[in-house]
Amino acid sequence: MRTRIITAAAAGVVAWLLPYGLDSYAIHVVDVILIFAVLAVGLGLCMGVGGQVNLAQIAFFGVGAYATAILTTKSGLGFWTSAALAIAATVIVGLVVGTPALRVQSHYLGIVTLGLALAFTNWVTNAELSGGAEGISNIPVPQLPGVDLSSEYLYYYLELIVFAASLGFGLFVVHTGLGRRLRAMRDDALAASALGAEVPMLRMVAFLLASVYGGLAGVLYAGLIRYVAPESFGIANMFLLLGMVIIGGRQSLIGCVVGAVGLFLVRELLVDHPTIAQIGYGSVVVLVVVFAPTGLAGLPARIRAVIDRRRGRQDAAAQLQPFQPYDHTGSPATEATELLHVAAVSKDFRGLKALDDVSLTVTTGEIRGIVGPNGSGKTTLFNVISGFYRPTRGRVTVAGRDLTGRAPYRLARAGIARTFQNLRLFGDLTVEENLLVALDRTGTVQSWRYLLRPFHVLRRDRDLHGQARHILDRYGLTEFAARPPKSLPYGIQRRVEIARAVAAAPTLLLLDEPAAGLNGEEVRQLREIVRSIRDSGITVIIIEHNMGLVMSLCEQVTVLAGGRVIAEGTPAQVAATPAVIEAYLGDSMDTDDLPTIPEATR
Repeated sequence: MRTRIITAAAAGVVAWLLPYGLDSYAIHVVDVILIFAVLAVGLGLCMGVGGQVNLAQIAFFGVGAYATAILTTKSGLGFWTSAALAIAATVIVGLVVGTPALRVQSHYLGIVTLGLALAFTNWVTNAELSGGAEGISNIPVPQLPGVDLSSEYLYYYLELIVFAASLGFGLFVVHTGLGRRLRAMRDDALAASALGAEVPMLRMVAFLLASVYGGLAGVLYAGLIRYVAPESFGIANMFLLLGMVIIGGRQSLIGCVVGAVGLFLVRELLVDHPTIAQIGYGSVVVLVVVFAPTGLAGLPARIRAVIDRRRGRQDAAAQLQPFQPYDHTGSPATEATELLHVAAVSKDFRGLKALDDVSLTVTTGEIRGIVGPNGSGKTTLFNVISGFYRPTRGRVTVAGRDLTGRAPYRLARAGIARTFQNLRLFGDLTVEENLLVALDRTGTVQSWRYLLRPFHVLRRDRDLHGQARHILDRYGLTEFAARPPKSLPYGIQRRVEIARAVAAAPTLLLLDEPAAGLNGEEVRQLREIVRSIRDSGITVIIIEHNMGLVMSLCEQVTVLAGGRVIAEGTPAQVAATPAVIEAYLGDSMDTDDLPTIPEATR
């Protein structure tokens, strides 16, 4: 932390003294670079942090510049009043552009946003209000008491202050709750939703942030150049901006700034060779995407990962700490009540019945096993309960509330957490950040606090870190807190996923094949962990193929086959049912060989 503060202070001093060594042309170039750096930070927040493909950033830039020009030259408003209205207009446009993100993603979203950017360029080129192809000139100089902003040297300091504030706010967002949820959505939107992240609203927030930065850059550009024309907001500049973010490192705001500075300086050097410049930009972007997808900012981490890979794996195997069971001594026994009721649920996929009239009742404090052969509908049932699938027929009731077909994030906030058959950890977040995403229940609508109550946000974040450290200690994961899960062995990743689900403070926990891929000792530890979770007051439903684990762990077992319930009861009762033996356990199964079920787990 001290090194970062010293580096930031040194960079600030250099930036403040920079104009004293530049001529008039050089300071103009630096002024334009700062504007593109603000643009790049906005695009980095949307695309790199939020994972939303946004090719309309240059259109936001144009809306801010043109709105300022029109309001000052045609409506007679002052520059700063026009600037505020211009940013508001850009935000509205950003919400409109972001609307397709609610339905389409990936390259489809890129095509839509690119189309909207081209539509803007076409409009300003032909509309009388925007001055057509000739643009709008004679934009008034911004006024500040005692400061002549017609001087590009003094205008530089205005831009520097705005840039520093913009970058600081962006870093503040990235390293607190909102930024973690955006990054979680980027890494795995389904898993983020299962932890309560309001994915639709987060996608809109990503475009909202991009539009604010784009509008701010547009205002600065109008005040600097005092002339706007369509060619400044065309597709060529959009791809130049995109190249800045990709080359610098779209997941790092500092990387976006480095990319903006570096690529713009290269463009200045090749200004007399535009064809070579375009070929060069394209080639570098392709090389970065293929060989360094995290850009220049990610190279140090990639190099360290290569150097430390073998040593890191050895450390992971040696330093995993034992799970600390929940201390339930003296905890009052709670009366068993109905927590989950699945009533005659069916789920069809174009004629295929994945679930057929499935009914299930789970009481509080229970460990319920769901077993069945592959393709029997177990995971489909979990997907219906957790909101990833809407049932074709039937109802799902939790604690007396009908939650059928609710969005996953709503069900997560209602007390349902889950793990996945295939690990869905946020690979580019650390283990601790994975837990923090689950712990943070702040609604996205409260993001206004980042502007009006930043210290409240920081205090809340500090409290969440304390809770995360407690969970890390309990699950023996403290040694791995600062490491990304993808760098850890599979068994530890499984434990991280369970710890993350428990961090969401659910009343009902759904575990989908948690023992898959674990060795004998890890399965024994898993049994201990699940029992402790139940002792802490969380009801557990577990899908599992490991029958020894199911028989020794679960009080009640439900068996599915062909999407239907074929048996239900205690483990011993289910194992002795002929239909179960035929459908799942096999004709050779000898029920006398079943593991002894401890009295405490019956």
